[in-house]
Amino acid sequence: MTKAEIVSKICEKLGVEKSDAHEIVNMFMSEIKDSLETGQNVYLRGFGSFVVKTRKAKKGRNISKNITIDIPAHNIPSFKPAKVFLNMVKNKVKIIK
Repeated sequence: MTKAEIVSKICEKLGVEKSDAHEIVNMFMSEIKDSLETGQNVYLRGFGSFVVKTRKAKKGRNISKNITIDIPAHNIPSFKPAKVFLNMVKNKVKIIK
């Protein structure tokens, strides 16, 4: 599902203008990004958590030059689904072979 499809679904269900729904979705995503950028985690009960995780410094390899490089410690955004949401997906989504 794309952002445009999410906006369309919101318009259908709430009966709001497409431009208003688009602005709401953009603001929602912007608030999550801004919070994570400042180091604050976002907890949405029943859905999941957007958290900032710290990766340790490590050694890596540049295989084209065959040299070892140092990768510094850095932060990454991460999403952890809520148990209710996770169980719903596990039980309702069919396994694709």
